[in-house]
Amino acid sequence: MIQSIKRIACLCFAFFTMAVPAIAGELNLSVAASLKEVINELSASYQAKHPGTVFIKNFGSSGTLAGQIENGAPADLFISANTEWINYLKGKKLVDGSSEKTFAFNSLVVAGTTTKRVSTMNDLTKLDKIAIGSPKSVPAGEYAMAAMTTAGMADKLAGKLVMAKDVRECLMYAELGEVDAAFVYRTDALQAQKAKLLFIVPQKLYPRVVYPMALTLKAAKNSEAQAFEIYLQGAEAKSVLRKFDFVLK
Repeated sequence: MIQSIKRIACLCFAFFTMAVPAIAGELNLSVAASLKEVINELSASYQAKHPGTVFIKNFGSSGTLAGQIENGAPADLFISANTEWINYLKGKKLVDGSSEKTFAFNSLVVAGTTTKRVSTMNDLTKLDKIAIGSPKSVPAGEYAMAAMTTAGMADKLAGKLVMAKDVRECLMYAELGEVDAAFVYRTDALQAQKAKLLFIVPQKLYPRVVYPMALTLKAAKNSEAQAFEIYLQGAEAKSVLRKFDFVLK
């Protein structure tokens, strides 16, 4: 998986590699898609108190974001949906390991609009189409594959899987009824308008969902970037995370 990162399509961000002077007070955030609402609210709140700070936010799958950073896209803070992509960039000496902190935790669920009774992993065989994030770049997809493999369901479900570019696209497919169900995070399912949470994937089947964050190496000595990361560890950030049903411990 890691070896495929260099082949991740980053053409839409190619212009980032140009030598553009940094704007004073501008912070570039590369954040896992499932944290979009949380980071939008927190960055707006922070900016209201620090009007000199401007945020440029980039949401997507953690693997795609890591690929963009590796290819020169501007980033001051990276928040991944697993430790793998943080570790990958640490190995490339692109993020500052000493700045790494745990932002939040989550859990994996299956959500959808199917009218069939689906309450266990075994029940997924009743469905025709199931969306998961591409395991090569989407942590939610990697967690889902781990759960299916551990449950002995990977081969049985292989022909039913529909790959998505990130966890939010999985939810969109489920909301639109383009698939019967989707593996998403609990926080995503709780925001769904049409798809309902069908069941919580047993934690014993996959590694715990963790969101590590770290400053990039070039931002490690940036006082504004440091201040925002500290803010993300504070009481206001914890309150917003709880509001969106993320787990803190």
